[in-house]
Amino acid sequence: MKKKFIIGLLAFCMLSVAVVPVTQAAIFGDLLKVGGISILIDKFAGQLNGFINTLTFKHGAGSDFATKVVPILSFGSGGYIGAAQVIGTQDLIDRTQAVVQIEGAFSGKTFRVKALIPIDSKNPVNFSRVNGVGVSAIIDVKI
Repeated sequence: MKKKFIIGLLAFCMLSVAVVPVTQAAIFGDLLKVGGISILIDKFAGQLNGFINTLTFKHGAGSDFATKVVPILSFGSGGYIGAAQVIGTQDLIDRTQAVVQIEGAFSGKTFRVKALIPIDSKNPVNFSRVNGVGVSAIIDVKI
């Protein structure tokens, strides 16, 4: 019975993919990329943080404040994901879960503005800003 259910579920999933319009398939692909990058960021956050701290100390720009690597959730001209190192006191860094990046244009399209806001959630719809935390590095992920 269990085996038949699993086979039926797999067949349903495969047939569902075949009837999904191209635009929805692209959205699913984007969601998979975002999910994959999020997993990579979570997996390598400690190593990335250590590398950035070593890099900044090596060039005389180190700090005694606490740091952590968190995901960047970007909005404006499309949704993107990346990572940032945040810096502040340990209690504020512990509260920080992500950085929201909001993009906009100023003076027509002469200036492109990216506001980086440390937040206390990975949910870009329901969050609070974490005041007293700054962004000290941006990590780009090659895809």
